[in-house]
Amino acid sequence: MSILVGKQTRLLVQGITGREGLFHTSRMVEYGTQVVAGVTPGKGGEWVLGGKIPVFDTVQTAVEATGANTSVIFVPDRFCSDAILEAADAGVPLIVAITEGIPVQDMMEVRRYLDQKGARLVGPNCPGLLSPGEAKVGIIPGHIAKPGNIGIVSRSGTLTYEVLYALSQKNIGVSTCVGIGGDPINGTSFVDVLEMFEADPHTDKVVLIGEIGGSDEERAAAFIQDRMTKPAVAFVSGRTAPPGKRMGHAGAIVEGGEGTAEEKIRALEAAGVPTAETPEQIPDLL
Repeated sequence: MSILVGKQTRLLVQGITGREGLFHTSRMVEYGTQVVAGVTPGKGGEWVLGGKIPVFDTVQTAVEATGANTSVIFVPDRFCSDAILEAADAGVPLIVAITEGIPVQDMMEVRRYLDQKGARLVGPNCPGLLSPGEAKVGIIPGHIAKPGNIGIVSRSGTLTYEVLYALSQKNIGVSTCVGIGGDPINGTSFVDVLEMFEADPHTDKVVLIGEIGGSDEERAAAFIQDRMTKPAVAFVSGRTAPPGKRMGHAGAIVEGGEGTAEEKIRALEAAGVPTAETPEQIPDLL
């Protein structure tokens, strides 16, 4: 069992004819994901991957023709906000934006519109989602995870891969891995995913992977303490990050002493969440 994506996912790829879009589409198909359509304006009527996947000019026509219920976006940053809005207008309930570099002001408008439409966005600037043995939406390497009962939610793509690999080495499986992205404004928060894992009968424990910047980890700690019954463990990167310097993601910046790794770790541990010093320690904490 999984949250957000699984065998029921019917995926369309926005930007499917671009280099990144086509490469990762082939990986998703190889994993077994139902990729039913692609969208590239001006390329409607074409087929990709040896005639397996039809390409449409718009998301609306793709949804009408194929019944797609999830979209993953591989388009340049200057077009990505419009691509997200187009998917929402077409009634796609789950939108996953891999693209990084979207201006914060654009994302403010996008988030406000999505809230009105009732569509869920994962990302932007995220690795996507993986439900091992069921579906892969995005760029998370499928071979480094096995099916199981551990839910993972992360702000960092690379750290996600490290944790998945560390778990697989200890023969620990995963229900779903959700990369929420590290931008200041995103579509899905730690708390959103923790609520889903808490309600999922096939997820028994949760791993939270955080980083410096913002206060999402502190809000997650409060949620875990007040409303979660399932055990959680965590890792927070950036213990040695210098103040005022952006580290990696656009949201990973410490200003005025706020958003430090120490503050986040302190909040999590006060909520009863054991916190690893390295990703490799997470299997033992579980």
